Amino acid sequence: MEQNTIRVGIIGFGLAGQTFHAPLVRATPGLAITAVASSNPAKVHAALGEPVTVLDDPRALATSALVDLVVIASPNTTHFELAALALGAGKHVVVDKPFTPTVAEAEQLAVMADERGLLLSVFHNRRWDSSTLTVEKLLAAGTLGSVRHAAIHFDRFRAQPQARWKEDAAADGGTWMDLGPHLLHEALHYFGWPLAIQADLASLRPGSRADDCVQARLRYADGLRVDVAASMLTAAPRPRVALYGTRGSYVKQHLDTQEATLKTGLLPGADAAAWGIDPEQGMLSIEANGTVTASAIATENGAYQEYYRRLRDAILGRGPNPVPPAQAIAVMRLLEAGRRSHAERREIELDPIAQQI
Repeated sequence: MEQNTIRVGIIGFGLAGQTFHAPLVRATPGLAITAVASSNPAKVHAALGEPVTVLDDPRALATSALVDLVVIASPNTTHFELAALALGAGKHVVVDKPFTPTVAEAEQLAVMADERGLLLSVFHNRRWDSSTLTVEKLLAAGTLGSVRHAAIHFDRFRAQPQARWKEDAAADGGTWMDLGPHLLHEALHYFGWPLAIQADLASLRPGSRADDCVQARLRYADGLRVDVAASMLTAAPRPRVALYGTRGSYVKQHLDTQEATLKTGLLPGADAAAWGIDPEQGMLSIEANGTVTASAIATENGAYQEYYRRLRDAILGRGPNPVPPAQAIAVMRLLEAGRRSHAERREIELDPIAQQI
């Protein structure tokens, strides 16, 4: 191991740890997985194919001398405790989304990291989705004019509820806490902090122990409306993203391909142009001289590897934190406000102080 290599410990080796974090860390020069907290050592060794210490106690990994950076990919209810332990032990920390169950816990972790001069970041990887990067390009170019309405969806079809913590409200699970962070982070990334949110969080599947169909509308000062929604009952998914502006519209139908690629065991390589290729084109409809012309446009390559590349550089003092705590706390504020909106059946006006994202 090279002298400047950052030693990484991963807590949790389920979908997030095995499919996302471990492959992306392994694909990043300057990072090396040295320890994993898991109850299944055989699974870890089979997946990583390299020498790694497996601990059965996540708290032991959070404070272990074997690691410099702790990646927390464990159930939502454990995020705060494990992140606080790691920061207290002088470790840099990555927390999978959602950051923590509450805003107060997220703010406490941010203070701890700042006081200790440690890097704390949240894994909002879908900032580097193919559709997200394409929308960024369109917005920067002003192609659609002034966007007045946007709809962002993250749909799946799982008609039967599963017995797992992600679908258990008692474990801070449910679709709002699982897919809501992706949708809200994306909306904030494109359009900034809204004035208000109104949300509806429903449990539609028989036997569901948490919300499984969620939607929210974000209202902005200039009149913009952004609708975000996710469902576990969409065999025919809605468009991944749709933007409607004063010059035209853009619609992209399906999800980014990177998750499916990572599940096959393939890793991002040195050639970024060969990774994250999304063959689906979006539809761009533009008005000129009273006529609307529709045309297909290529989708940008997705680039999840950018998160850990930038994280490495931030730890080494070579660049900014790819997702600093303030941005993740803004997402947490919207998640909490959305739950309050649902409970009170009304629009919730948002504190303008939180707009520094």
